[in-house]
Amino acid sequence: MRIPQHWSIREYHAIKDEVQSAISEVLEDWATHVGDYVLGATRKWVGENVRAFEEEFAKYCDVKYGVGVSSGSMSLVLALKSLKIGEGDEVITVPNTFIATAEAIAHCLAKPVFVDVNPETYNINVSEIEKKITKKTKAILLVHQFGHPADIKPIQEISEEHGLSIIEDASHAHGATYAGRKVGGLGDCACFSLAPIKPLGAYGYAGIITTDNEEMVENARLLKGHGSQEPYRQDVDGINELPHHHVSNLSEIQAAILSVKLKYLNEWNKSRRRIAGMYNRLLSDLPGVICPVEKEYAKHVYYVYVIRYKDRDRLAEELHAKGVSTRVHYPVPIHLTKAFQYLGLRQKSFPVTEKLVQEVLSLPMFPQLEDDEVYYVCENIKKIVTS
Repeated sequence: MRIPQHWSIREYHAIKDEVQSAISEVLEDWATHVGDYVLGATRKWVGENVRAFEEEFAKYCDVKYGVGVSSGSMSLVLALKSLKIGEGDEVITVPNTFIATAEAIAHCLAKPVFVDVNPETYNINVSEIEKKITKKTKAILLVHQFGHPADIKPIQEISEEHGLSIIEDASHAHGATYAGRKVGGLGDCACFSLAPIKPLGAYGYAGIITTDNEEMVENARLLKGHGSQEPYRQDVDGINELPHHHVSNLSEIQAAILSVKLKYLNEWNKSRRRIAGMYNRLLSDLPGVICPVEKEYAKHVYYVYVIRYKDRDRLAEELHAKGVSTRVHYPVPIHLTKAFQYLGLRQKSFPVTEKLVQEVLSLPMFPQLEDDEVYYVCENIKKIVTS
């Protein structure tokens, strides 16, 4: 048996007819064809399918506005710039996330200031935040790690006391909730990657910003449209690409696909939670294996199912030999990467994070994972850790 860590083909087969119909409608629409598949027929930076998806996803997150963009990375950059964060400012975040979180801060010429994480949830350690606040601090960029919401209430209290913005990096947490409220509407704004492997993913790169702040939406639309609301009428110096050359607009085709898939997100998240429950039952009693937790305030969506095991590399190697694909999210904490060595941080700067990256292992997780495949993964883990 061979089991990938993620397998989107099963998802595609389940909704194939709807997806192909949505793509066909975009490609065959006369108005769109005369206009542009990226910008829509109006050529005012937002096509009809993009506008529809923005509204649908904003409603899903219980906020007023959505701004579709080309990637999760772009959503972070535009969010920061739209909140007027720039050179000399400081933004508090975590070191155990994908590098795009810190890259976006650096791209705005601001400084990422790291806070270690909670050893149970892997989210920002709230008790450490105030120690890192200075006169230059402008925002807290929290990450809902692996699909478990960060503990937002005390973070909101800190932000109010110090006049800081809260930006949610919700790229792992589409549909997750905190005290019954969906992520995406817990801070000043939220940023979602909609890459193919995410809980809600396009068939290419895509992203979206959600917010209740109308001024921020206007700023983001202006920036992502080369500084203009319509072609060749620039009002500010805009941004339409990152160093890896993703144009900043969400395309009409990807938006149409995402609208189809959004209808299934709750069902798929329910499946993820059921699969996580199976993993928990089958693995929680194994010696040395630490399963993920779900706090009482949270509804975890398990973008990835992450266990901890001290001899992680051996476990991963032996599982691979049995056909089970795994992944490490993330093997090198950001403060120890060459890209951010200019911050002057060294090993032991963030002991919890540095311990976690040596032990975490992501097991196969996708909504269409079958029960016998989960049993196969767990049986092999049991054999390896008890041998």
